[in-house]
Amino acid sequence: MYVLDHAIAMKIVSRTMAILDYNVNVMNSQGTILGSGDSQRIGTVHEGALLAITHNRIVEINQDVSDSLMGVKPGINVPLHHHGNIIGVIGITGDVSELNQYGLLLKMTAEMIVEQANLQETIQWENRQKEEFILQLIRADFELTPQVVSWAGQLGIALDMPRVAAVIEVSDNTGSLKELVHLLQHPERDNLVAMTSLNQLVILKPAFLDGSAWDPELESRRIDQLLKRLPQPLAGHTKIALGHYFSGLEGLSHSYQTAQDALTTGKKLKPDEQKYLFEEYSLQVLLSGMKQTWRGEVLSSPYQTLLEADKKGLLIKTLSAYIKHFGDLQACANALHIHRNTLRYRLDKIQRLTHLNIHSLDGLFSLYLGQLITK
Repeated sequence: MYVLDHAIAMKIVSRTMAILDYNVNVMNSQGTILGSGDSQRIGTVHEGALLAITHNRIVEINQDVSDSLMGVKPGINVPLHHHGNIIGVIGITGDVSELNQYGLLLKMTAEMIVEQANLQETIQWENRQKEEFILQLIRADFELTPQVVSWAGQLGIALDMPRVAAVIEVSDNTGSLKELVHLLQHPERDNLVAMTSLNQLVILKPAFLDGSAWDPELESRRIDQLLKRLPQPLAGHTKIALGHYFSGLEGLSHSYQTAQDALTTGKKLKPDEQKYLFEEYSLQVLLSGMKQTWRGEVLSSPYQTLLEADKKGLLIKTLSAYIKHFGDLQACANALHIHRNTLRYRLDKIQRLTHLNIHSLDGLFSLYLGQLITK
């Protein structure tokens, strides 16, 4: 059963007293005054309200009767109902003969305020529950138990729908997250949205599959559409990263992690971009997890040696150009604005320092991997 509280009681008092030039009291189901135009009466017991609750009817109290009751002034007391249950009483202080015409009007107004408050609380509770469920989905320890299936059913979440994770980050502007949530949920696209931090959201988007294949380009175009819908100045402070699609509920945590890693990597490599796709940074993302491991140390060791020896950065710049032009000496020399002999000299020096043959696929690829791990 809905329970009146002080905040709702004062909201009823404020709304009704703005219409009528009379003092209004709102009592709970025990007759205690929760809200009143006379603040000194708050917290006291109203015997007129107890009579209205006991008999479930409007109770009129004139001057003679009020003198015999505790905490009561002349007026009328009208029971408030919610779903057939008495939840309290609204009382109007004044001459009974003048107040009868207002009783039912105030009752209707008060009950509408209660209904709106109850609806808002229900919506907020459902949103909190849905957000908690989404956070459970992206955690690696998620298990599909009968309780979880029942929980999803109550929240209207289809567990069999394929989904892919995206992460949205708003820089230093937490108030904008509410605006973003609204944009993601309206019009309805069956997105599951939850806050993961003060400036980040996760969206579990329906993944549109062609047979069993997932098309990241379609999702990329949808992200472009969202970015165009963002109002200023929100648009300039928002970055979106799209993860990789994994089948099954257990894949959602992997999808979320790839989105997070794509965001971290993308911001580091291309800080001016707004959109980062895992598919475009997949190698960097996959290698980023090796940075603090012994495998990563072994892979990056030759590149680290080159990095430490190259004080002016010329060799690193040369290697990057050589990789970019797939070993084409002339194209590489042109890009660096140097003679081919100078390029050969630098490449020979890189080989001496790293003990790798950069003219072979294995040698060049080893340095390329080391470069990606180090970044």
